[in-house]
Amino acid sequence: MKVVLLAAGFGTRLKPLTDNTPKCLVPINGRPLLDYWLDMLSTSPHVSEIFINTHYLSEQVEKHLNDHWAHLSNLTVWYEEILLGTGGTIRAHIPELADDDVMVIHADNLSSFDLKNFIEHHNNRPTHCEMSMMLFRTDTPSSCGIVELENNTVTAMHEKVVNPPGNLANGAVYIFSPKVIDWLSTTAFCDISNDVIPMLLGKITAWTNTRYHRDIGTPESYTQAQIDFKALA
Repeated sequence: MKVVLLAAGFGTRLKPLTDNTPKCLVPINGRPLLDYWLDMLSTSPHVSEIFINTHYLSEQVEKHLNDHWAHLSNLTVWYEEILLGTGGTIRAHIPELADDDVMVIHADNLSSFDLKNFIEHHNNRPTHCEMSMMLFRTDTPSSCGIVELENNTVTAMHEKVVNPPGNLANGAVYIFSPKVIDWLSTTAFCDISNDVIPMLLGKITAWTNTRYHRDIGTPESYTQAQIDFKALA
């Protein structure tokens, strides 16, 4: 399985912390956020290649990777001079991603989960499903994309609405089948949440992370993450 870590964003909600530091490198108990993802992915026998896209303060991300992760021969950086959007990044690299399942991760979230179990869930998905989505239970549902399920299939998504129907949220960790990657090559879609997911409703199987997941996009959430992850260590 190939993995794409989306790490190019500006992290505007986390200012001033991200004024001089890319969001994917903000420290979580002394370690850059990106390292937690790379620790998990680089030790998995199920992961064949890792791709990371960069844009904002890209030189810092690339220096960090060169200084600490140069030993990973299966790691490739995609620099985007202009942000392509989450779906646009995938579409721009179809030749490198085709003919394999692809896990796409928003690397500016903090997460701990059973990677092997998530992949197995995808491999054993219902025949009508072409995508797997990691879910988590959030304490701030109005700030997340809340899903509705039927037989563990995502049938509706409520993106950051007031009074959403529940607290089971999209964790922004996905696995796409080769059919989805091929389909993306024929579209002009640039955003996974707003473009891709609505088109695949009814074809997305859900897997819930019961260990830990948090969007660290605000100073309050970032502070809470430091406390949470210290307790998990």
